[in-house]
Amino acid sequence: MPIISPITEPAVGYGLAGAGLYFITKENNGAKTFKKPDVIGVGGGFTQNGTWFAGGGYFGFWKNDRLRYRGAMGYGDINLTYYRPESSLNPKKSEKFNTTGFLFLQQAVLRMPESNFFVGAKYQLAHVNVNFLKDATIPDIDPKDFDMWNSGISLITEYEKFDNIFSPTRGMRIHLSYDQNLEILGSDRNWGTVNFFSYFYFPVTKVWIPALRVASRMATGNTPFYAKPFIELRGIPAMQYQGDITAILETEQMLNINGRWSLVGFGGIGNTFREQNDFKAGKLVWNTGAGFRYMIARLFGLKMGMDIARGSEEWAVYIVFGSSWLK
Repeated sequence: MPIISPITEPAVGYGLAGAGLYFITKENNGAKTFKKPDVIGVGGGFTQNGTWFAGGGYFGFWKNDRLRYRGAMGYGDINLTYYRPESSLNPKKSEKFNTTGFLFLQQAVLRMPESNFFVGAKYQLAHVNVNFLKDATIPDIDPKDFDMWNSGISLITEYEKFDNIFSPTRGMRIHLSYDQNLEILGSDRNWGTVNFFSYFYFPVTKVWIPALRVASRMATGNTPFYAKPFIELRGIPAMQYQGDITAILETEQMLNINGRWSLVGFGGIGNTFREQNDFKAGKLVWNTGAGFRYMIARLFGLKMGMDIARGSEEWAVYIVFGSSWLK
């Protein structure tokens, strides 16, 4: 399946991405099944602010879905904006920077016998080089963040029961993992993150399908500034609201018009907590918006569409492939 899609993330500006996906179907009792195919993909993209990236990956469901594998490798040259903690609510007091680097990832999770629980691990290697465009001396950033090797492992626990892996409309996924970068594995520094997210889809009727997302991340150790958790909501630029801890609550309401077309409405709130010791909260931010979905691959239950979102401070447009919460 060839895909050409606009990039509309406010943090990097408008651009274009292209990818090629190859679906490997499985057999069930001698017949092909399209429910959980393996997916191989390669692609890349660029945006108006000079950002570009390229990479590829493999997502597999092996041994009758008893083992799930994910592997990826890529390189990027990305221009972003860093909002200083003392002025994160004022976009005029910010610093633009460029980051280049590559990522290598290997992940596998194993299904517990006769259940929907998974446990597994991930290895991730990355080299990141940062260059601030105006002044490389930023008081609240460790200069060692500018050129770093990050190498670490993750422990993963998850419960997942969806009716479809690409565009779910029923079921839930609850994920908890701990990422730890370690000097003994080649990292320049010991640091980590605790990651939690959960998605719930509970159809009221065949037409109306409400959904709920609850998510949180926490930085541990001396985390580089670019890896600190930030509010991930449609309508909020990436990295604009960072902290040691983030908390997000978002709902999405889908109305099925017919077998192909659906309308979507959504809204949520998020907050950051900059100091773990006093748990002081930052500004509460919000989003709201609407969009549509179209079933582009009925065999796989795969939808694509567009969302228009209003954040606390600006509007944004998003092209959605699969689910807007897909991870």
